Amino acid sequence: MKIDKLFAGLKISALGLSAQRKKLNAIASNIANVETVKTERGEPYRRKVVVMEAPKQQSFARALNSAESGLAVTHPAHFTSSTILSETQNLTPGVISKEVEDPTDFKLVYDPANPEADENGYVRLPNVNIVAEMVEMVNATRAYEANITAVNAAKTMTRDALEI
Repeated sequence: MKIDKLFAGLKISALGLSAQRKKLNAIASNIANVETVKTERGEPYRRKVVVMEAPKQQSFARALNSAESGLAVTHPAHFTSSTILSETQNLTPGVISKEVEDPTDFKLVYDPANPEADENGYVRLPNVNIVAEMVEMVNATRAYEANITAVNAAKTMTRDALEI
């Protein structure tokens, strides 16, 4: 048995922790700039969103069909452990997360006294909804906590397995 298999659960949870950290950083930036009407680009702050997706991998059925053993006989002694391990390594999950700007329109507020107001007296405000950001923050925090719980469970299982 390869030692990497003991840490597979930790690797998966670490990917989840990293993705949720990126999401929480974007949310913190959005909340901090909820009233920023002018950035370096000369426009209001644009909300940041973290997009997460699974990497494109071959399907399980395709990996099963391309396996060296072919599954012609189902007796467990006919399969080598190295073949089984190499096939499962190709199916290791991951998370691709990237930060993008939300393309929705800016909010318009009538405030002719504001120095950033246009000729009609409207000020463009960031496209950040503080209530939606708080909901996203709670969601990301819960996902982060779930990954911490999974890390702790994997640590306990690994420790207990090494004591045997």
